[in-house]
Amino acid sequence: MQIAIALYERFTALDAIGPYQTLGGIEGAEVVFVAERTGPVRDDSGRLALVADKSFADVPRPDVLVVPGGPGQSDQMENEALLDWLRTADATSTWTTSVCTGSLALAAAGLLTGRTATSHWLALGELDKLGVRPSKERVVFDGKYVTAAGVSSGIDMGLALVGRIAGDERAQAIQLITEYDPRPPYDAGSPDKAPAHLVEMFREQSRFGTARRA
Repeated sequence: MQIAIALYERFTALDAIGPYQTLGGIEGAEVVFVAERTGPVRDDSGRLALVADKSFADVPRPDVLVVPGGPGQSDQMENEALLDWLRTADATSTWTTSVCTGSLALAAAGLLTGRTATSHWLALGELDKLGVRPSKERVVFDGKYVTAAGVSSGIDMGLALVGRIAGDERAQAIQLITEYDPRPPYDAGSPDKAPAHLVEMFREQSRFGTARRA
């Protein structure tokens, strides 16, 4: 089973690493990082790089494709190299997935039209504009399409997909060996629970916020 994780400049590292760490635990899985061109690809901090060992052209038919999100995603919405690869890979994939704003790229490629999907909470309105039914759920399955909400939810998505592919026990084993037993020190991980002034601050700062679009 080949699992391809797409990279582009200014992706968010955990969006890619969460699925890498979980899906890579499937027996016989080959996880490859792919990009428009091979070589190092910088994350949104500019300080960390992951290496794309293969180009999109090298991996036309992955069994599972994963699109991470990140600030750089906005530059990819009209990048035909990425969008064409997504369409080509999706034509034969068993699972097509995303984390955070990676779902916007899937939507831009026309793969989520009329479907239900999630994304980072700040980007849910953008999904709606792209003809997708937005959901506030952390992980959403709609047929073979699996989308995860913001950043850390890529771990949840990966584990849920492992369960579908390799069974619950394998998913539980991966969860155990990675000791994924979250007990956050603060209960502020969603806009429904975080302090209202923080939610408003991020809405104002976001490129998806009303102030930025005006």
